[in-house]
Amino acid sequence: MELQPITTSERPAQHASAHAPAPTAPLIIEITPQERNTLSSVGNLLAKAFNSYENPDYIAALHLHAFQLLPERVTRILSRFGTDFSAGQYGAIIFKGLLEVDQDALGPTPPNWQQADYGKLNKYGFICSLLHGAVPSKPVQYYAQRKGGGLLHAIIPDEKMSKTQTGAGSKTDLFVHTEDAFLLNQADFLSFLYLRNEERVPSTLYSIRSHGKINTTMEKLFAPIYQCPKDANYARGKTPERGPATSVLYGNKQLPFIRFDAAEQIFNEKAGQSQEALNNLTDFWNEAKPLINNNFIPESGDVVFVNNHLCAHGRSAFTAGQRNENGKIVKCERRQMLRMMSKTSLIHIRSVTDTNDPYFIMEEHLGKVFATD
Repeated sequence: MELQPITTSERPAQHASAHAPAPTAPLIIEITPQERNTLSSVGNLLAKAFNSYENPDYIAALHLHAFQLLPERVTRILSRFGTDFSAGQYGAIIFKGLLEVDQDALGPTPPNWQQADYGKLNKYGFICSLLHGAVPSKPVQYYAQRKGGGLLHAIIPDEKMSKTQTGAGSKTDLFVHTEDAFLLNQADFLSFLYLRNEERVPSTLYSIRSHGKINTTMEKLFAPIYQCPKDANYARGKTPERGPATSVLYGNKQLPFIRFDAAEQIFNEKAGQSQEALNNLTDFWNEAKPLINNNFIPESGDVVFVNNHLCAHGRSAFTAGQRNENGKIVKCERRQMLRMMSKTSLIHIRSVTDTNDPYFIMEEHLGKVFATD
């Protein structure tokens, strides 16, 4: 078999020149009808063979399944993405039209994630997991997120939480954030599969690479002086627990990773930031805001795949169940999205995982582990 290299249209254009401008938008991959049909067949095949995407036998051999069953072009793009931390790597890939979603079979969007019917989502769980397997990484779940809640999470607007800074919110902008920024062992990669987005809510992304070279404002973010409270999913109605201070930027000093949550670190008055830390964060936020990208409006079947150490995500405010159609408000099915998280190494997170389940992360806050039976 002759191996084909990834074409220039399938990698960030910035790789072509060391002097190219910093990336300001995610790479967009248009999935072909043949690739889409292959993925649909693969999802059906795996559902019959393993019944559930959480089947231990399936997850144990996930990388093998990914490289055997995914369309080769998709596998090669994700495999490269998993180790590309370069100046030209934005940190997110959009797979347009990855899946054909049967809207009738999906049925009405439930009122909240607690009432999601995961029997209808099983096929999608297999396909999302294959994407993570190609990186390669392993899907994981966090006790801090819904006390686990499985490897796949339905993200659904909840009227009772419409004004919160959570995935269930809708009526306020969800500030860009890296997922679970308050954890030292946060997810490495995220996938967001849009089953429906009839309200036409833009996908909001922000990459640390969009700044270009490190400047004096960013240099200050390497200092371990910043509070990173638990977000509103876990500390609703409570005073945030003051934890150990940490840095916002980490890793390589020229091409760093980022741990950042604008809502909790800057706009949460109870975060407990020192004046120096707050001033530094505010200066950084003023530089970051113009670099936020919200030009892409996902459609049913699109997937946004994110390196959680390079790229933060969020969403614009919207009214669930309605959209503007030529100046008129029209009712529609409410938004529904599926999120999966993964880690590249189970060995490195073993100190914070469940004794009997190395895929179940028990970290509560910046290294502290939940006290559970």
